[in-house]
Amino acid sequence: MIVRNLGIRSLLALFLGLPALVLAAPFAYVPNEKSGTISVIDTAENTVVAAIPAGRRPRGIAIDPAGKQLYVTDAANSELLVIDLPGRKVVRRVPLGESPEGVSVSADGRWLAVAVEAHNSVVLIDAASGRREAEIRVQGKNPEHAVFSPDGRWLYVSAEEAEQVDVIEVAARRQVDSIPVGRRPRGIAFLPDSSRVYVACELTNTVYAIDVATRKVVAEIRGGQFTNGLTVTPDGKRIFVSNGKDGTVSAIDTASNTVLATIEVGKRPWNMAVTPDGQRLYVANGRSNNVSVIDAATLLKVADVPVGELPWGVAIVPAP
Repeated sequence: MIVRNLGIRSLLALFLGLPALVLAAPFAYVPNEKSGTISVIDTAENTVVAAIPAGRRPRGIAIDPAGKQLYVTDAANSELLVIDLPGRKVVRRVPLGESPEGVSVSADGRWLAVAVEAHNSVVLIDAASGRREAEIRVQGKNPEHAVFSPDGRWLYVSAEEAEQVDVIEVAARRQVDSIPVGRRPRGIAFLPDSSRVYVACELTNTVYAIDVATRKVVAEIRGGQFTNGLTVTPDGKRIFVSNGKDGTVSAIDTASNTVLATIEVGKRPWNMAVTPDGQRLYVANGRSNNVSVIDAATLLKVADVPVGELPWGVAIVPAP
């Protein structure tokens, strides 16, 4: 009845107004280690619109599924910063061990996991309260990333001094297995259905595909020199890996586990993120002090966005 009573002009105004609400581009957040800030990139224009103070050495970064809070590890102050995104300010600090690195959020937003290098451990935190629920020791020395599987059952942990990826059962709060891979495992990315996980090993220049059910390596994919950061598209059809020494990013087809293309970016590309629509990839270039933007369909670089000094990674908030 309401629609029937609307005039043509009113209907046009209604539908023309929808894109601003539905298709609003998300923000990308980039921790800058040396600057002590988080650069906020408007992905519609690929420009920096704000810089959020974030301790002395922000590194690991993640966003809660609701897009309301940003989680950042401050390696210099040994703590996790909780940043309110609407207000763009730190609202909580959670003490951690010395030299915390990667942070991950469970798909339901309930748990945070932080890899703590100096303690060879992963700290599990209740996201709502900021309470430390457990500190779980792992075998790999100097853990860098602790990443939740999308189904929330597992944490896979990489470490700089290791030749395996360690597996934590979240419910049991303990390490239950180690899966042999190459030297110095770094980036970790799961397929959306939790069936497979990919691990980039820096000193073997290889990405390892692991079957989660059997915990066996099912493919070894040769990357560029110093394979490092990993991220996956929302549909799970492509994995991207940064090649730190080459200054490139490789796109991997997950159906065939083969490299589709390698794209030049900046110096020392590190960690990355894909927009929620799967159309663009944002890559933090640590030595170029910028973020490269790649069209995920054409696999071509479309922009470089200057940020702060020593950007470590990227996290992207879904559009409302």
